Amino acid sequence: MEPPSSRPPGPEIPAGDPSLVVIVADPAWQKTIPGAERIARRAAHAVGMQGTIVLASDRLVRDLNWRHRGKNKPTNVLTYEDPAPEIVLAHGVVHAEASAQRRRPAHHLAHLVVHGALHLQGEDHEHPGDARRMEMLESRILHRIRVPNPWKRA
Repeated sequence: MEPPSSRPPGPEIPAGDPSLVVIVADPAWQKTIPGAERIARRAAHAVGMQGTIVLASDRLVRDLNWRHRGKNKPTNVLTYEDPAPEIVLAHGVVHAEASAQRRRPAHHLAHLVVHGALHLQGEDHEHPGDARRMEMLESRILHRIRVPNPWKRA
């Protein structure tokens, strides 16, 4: 059992929910964030996401980012709408960002799943007003699953 401080508490989501699939493609996720699959599932359910979440390696995300966006580097999260909703997260990038922001990796994972799921629902942050609205949505959703507001300065 993982220590309570390493995961955000909240309602348990049934692992057998067929409307949401979480694939741990890089075993490093399970080593560095105990319960990563459960955390991703809980965050996705908080937004009402259906589809697939892939907890991937930086290499896989870099390859996808190059293939689909022409950028030869990994990014924290990629979202795809077709053929079905999918969020792909890069292990190393997520961990590096969490460390740089002095946040728990589990909390950052939850935040990025919420962020990606909101993109799949049509939210964007290209313009300042849109960015502020999306940040407010993220903070409210994260509060419901007891994850600290990533936008609040310590």
